[in-house]
Amino acid sequence: MDFKKFIENDRDNGSKEKFEGTFLDYLEIIKANPDIAKLAHKRLHDMIMGKGVEILRSDENPRIRKIYGNDIIRKYGFFKDDFFGIDRIIMKLGSYFNSAAMKGEEARQVLYLVGPVGAGKSSLVESLKKALEDCKPIYALEGCPMHEEPLHLIPKHLRPQFEEKLGVQIEGDLCPACRYKLKHELKGKYEEFGVVKSGFSIRSRKGIGVVPPVDPNNQDTSILTGSVDISKMDLYPEDDPRIFSLNGAFNVGNRGLVEFIEVFKNDVEYLHTIITATQEKSVPSPGKGSMIYFDGVIVAHSNEAEWDKFKSDHTNEAILDRIVKIEVPYCLELEEEKKIYDKILKKSNFKAHISPHTIEFAAMFAILSRLSPSAKADPMTKLKIYNGEEIVEKGTTKRIDIMELREEAGPYEGMKGISTRFIIKSIDNALSNSECDCINPLSIMESIIKSVKEMDIGGEDKKKYLGFIQDTIRKEYNKVLEKEITKAFINSFREQAESLFNNYIDNAEAYVNKCRIKDTSTGEELNPDEEFMRNIEEQIGVSDASSKGFRADVTSYMFYLIRNGGTIKYTSYEPLKEAIEKKLIASVKDISRIITKTRVRDKEQTEKYNVMVEEMKSQGYCSHCCDVILKYAANNLWKD
Repeated sequence: MDFKKFIENDRDNGSKEKFEGTFLDYLEIIKANPDIAKLAHKRLHDMIMGKGVEILRSDENPRIRKIYGNDIIRKYGFFKDDFFGIDRIIMKLGSYFNSAAMKGEEARQVLYLVGPVGAGKSSLVESLKKALEDCKPIYALEGCPMHEEPLHLIPKHLRPQFEEKLGVQIEGDLCPACRYKLKHELKGKYEEFGVVKSGFSIRSRKGIGVVPPVDPNNQDTSILTGSVDISKMDLYPEDDPRIFSLNGAFNVGNRGLVEFIEVFKNDVEYLHTIITATQEKSVPSPGKGSMIYFDGVIVAHSNEAEWDKFKSDHTNEAILDRIVKIEVPYCLELEEEKKIYDKILKKSNFKAHISPHTIEFAAMFAILSRLSPSAKADPMTKLKIYNGEEIVEKGTTKRIDIMELREEAGPYEGMKGISTRFIIKSIDNALSNSECDCINPLSIMESIIKSVKEMDIGGEDKKKYLGFIQDTIRKEYNKVLEKEITKAFINSFREQAESLFNNYIDNAEAYVNKCRIKDTSTGEELNPDEEFMRNIEEQIGVSDASSKGFRADVTSYMFYLIRNGGTIKYTSYEPLKEAIEKKLIASVKDISRIITKTRVRDKEQTEKYNVMVEEMKSQGYCSHCCDVILKYAANNLWKD
């Protein structure tokens, strides 16, 4: 690669994109494309919408129906690769920008994100800031410290005519620096004012201002609105723009975004600038200058404790009235929580082997810690319902309304519990203690137990968390592991399951329709095999009296799938799927138990054991974790 040529080409391309002209040149550009003069909220809205929006309809997606009922869920392409399990929150964010882009009341309000640590508040704001950096450059007045819109040059008495000719709405006034330049250097000839292209940059503080929490004993509003250059005060009056340094967060964030990090760690007096910046769209100038027009998205975020403290003081009503609050809770969907960890691990240099179910059970612990207790379901059942899973009990799907569970939990579910960072640190610790660069559910559980014991939390919470990992999650893992090991003993498990399924469907259909089955081998017509069907149904507790209804439910569901263009397979109907798997597993459970527990195996047992190991490896296990897990199974799953 010719590095010199590569660098020079990049420099040439950058030079071609630059624009330097006069205000008259800019007017021609605006006439051709009025959208260039859009305001900050509209700019961010268009960036978000430009990546597309997918509508997830409950009538087309069974999992969406289970989780969200009949609600229509919008999946924004802008957020889909980085944020998981917070679709409702992102929809509120989209709604805010949609209204603000149309100059609704939200355009004059602070977007405030509140939630527990590690829920994704800062990441959401970072995504908006990066969107600005990636958007097309804007046109700004040359030399303006606030990169302001050139249309501010047009005198107010001429604006109606220019608005009509250009097809735009002109809002705002010149900053003090540009006003001085126009009056004293250009003698009022605004058509000669220089215009340049300007991009957005976090690092260069161009269009993106950041306000970190400030020491209450040393709060200086110059961080927000700029300062006065003391060295020039002997040369110019104190209201002369030439002594102003317009480098505060609102100045540099003009036409873009201003972020307040942990906003309520600041004294309320320090935040008074927000009042005028929102409703009046203006901020104080340094010294004794006039108010300065500001067009920007103000985003603030903090934890819930600080918000509760702030809103409890009635003297803060003015700021509270200018806030659009969006709660950002932890993710409560198991599948989505797993995606968060996968995303973080992919961005790291994490090279260790991760055995099956490792991330799943780490995520399970995090979600159990976040769920509110319920009188309608135990924690694990509630977790599965929130994940869109069906709970099978005695041959039927257990009907627990997810909306009732949410209503019972109240609006603050997910605002407390174990953070994503805690789990990632536990994964790191498990890896550090691993001798073979391999982590598995057992090592993760041990790592989490150790981390919980070291947490600085109340005794009751610590006891509850340890109970989840040592009891609830371990029991669930034992069930999953037993099924997985036993499945590994069955060659072509899925094919055998499909065969059982097809045989059952044929018999059940004949039974329901009161007809006979034709034997494919002999051509003989036979009655439905009652014994065979009962062997399947008994696996999930379907009584003899309930069998007729169960068979009718299965066949009607299969016809429903066919009518709607679906394909039928053994996993289509959850109760029947579970019954078939239990039937297959029961057939080899004893032999799998014996061979796994046996310390000295004969030739036949050794062959079966090796086949099982190879099957487990094909499912994602390595030699090390396979050995660890099988030893655990022998000692814990099948105790005589």
